[in-house]
Amino acid sequence: MTMTGEEHARALTGPWWWPRRRSALFDGCLALASALECGAEGIGFARDAGIPLWAGVLFGVVAGAVLLVRRKWPVAVVLVAIAVTPAQMGFLLGIVGLYTLAAAEVPRRVIGALAGMTLAGTAVVTFVRVRQDMARGDLTLGDWFVPFAAVATALGLTAPPVLLGLYVGARRRLMESLRERADSLERELQLLAERAEERAEWARNEERTRIAREMHDVVAHRVSLMVVHAAALQAVARKDPEKAVRNAALVGDMGRQALTELREMLGVLRAGEADQVAGRRAVGVPLVAVGGAAAAAAAASRVAASRVAEEAGEGPCLSELDELVGQSVAAGMVVDLSVEGEVRAYAAEVEQTAYRVVQEALTNVHKHAAGAKTHVRLAHRVAEIAMQVENEPPPEPGSASAAGLPSGGNGLLGMRERVLALGGVFVSGPTDAGGFRVSAVIPAA
Repeated sequence: MTMTGEEHARALTGPWWWPRRRSALFDGCLALASALECGAEGIGFARDAGIPLWAGVLFGVVAGAVLLVRRKWPVAVVLVAIAVTPAQMGFLLGIVGLYTLAAAEVPRRVIGALAGMTLAGTAVVTFVRVRQDMARGDLTLGDWFVPFAAVATALGLTAPPVLLGLYVGARRRLMESLRERADSLERELQLLAERAEERAEWARNEERTRIAREMHDVVAHRVSLMVVHAAALQAVARKDPEKAVRNAALVGDMGRQALTELREMLGVLRAGEADQVAGRRAVGVPLVAVGGAAAAAAAASRVAASRVAEEAGEGPCLSELDELVGQSVAAGMVVDLSVEGEVRAYAAEVEQTAYRVVQEALTNVHKHAAGAKTHVRLAHRVAEIAMQVENEPPPEPGSASAAGLPSGGNGLLGMRERVLALGGVFVSGPTDAGGFRVSAVIPAA
């Protein structure tokens, strides 16, 4: 396995220019071996050059010790190796220097130039040395052997370290490129994980908001009617027992309907708990599992979307509007329902939104304008459906809150959110006559 860029950077713990301590120790051993070799070869150089023996040894030791800086200044090491080639010393220095130069981040033209200089210098020195040996009679081979030995020695000392260095350098650059790609992939996966979590959180918020609107519509309307009927039951219990019985039956029916719808909502909440727990478990997983977590989040989003679609299909529709108005009439409200245009079927979410707008508007009349006459208008147009619920001023200004119905201020906000989510227009506000009007237009498509 390869390390990522950050792990590789943390692994660089060596002193000075060395990446690791063992690299510094290794270069120190190479420099020591090269210094000993050049020092030993400096003895012969001192005899041939006619200089003191200690000067030749010192020169060789200093030249060989240059190998210590091969990672920092590889060009300087190769130049020193070329400079000491006529003295017939520094074979280890030249080989290791050429390898380091070829493996380093140095332009190819510089590598080629220095390798060519080393090749030429080694060939010339070998040619002269072999020719001198043959002149002294140490070698009795033919003249062909001199150039052959010079070329073979030069190639043998130059080509292998250069080729090996080029291979190691290319592999090192490949590994660095892989590290960079791994870092980039890690950042991308981390970004995807963050975005997946944001989308999951947004979906959870949207689901909570949607369920809150549904529960508000269900509870507010049903319970408001129950409170109105209970107040009427209290008023007529002794005067008109038959009407009291009818009101009690209506309260029971509305309570059962409210409980049924609440059970459906709670069932949706319980079914969504498993998805939310799975989403929370996906947070903080190892990076290698980010892809799976993102896929799980996408699957959960698709399941939630399908659940919303199913619920939208099972929700109320415009065909139940007469029943809704009838419940308000049974509670003592005077409601005038008028329908314009050709009645036709719409998408489930459009019909459900239109129904909820009328339902919430009637609930607000029960809460804030008890006894006021209300006009409900529904218009089927070519590309849209329009609805308007307008109530007149209550007959007694002080009776607006006679039933003691609380108001949380979420009804109008929920209606607006529903209509705007479908690309419609919602307007609400008091009328000049002292009543209140709620209007909405929803695209049919």
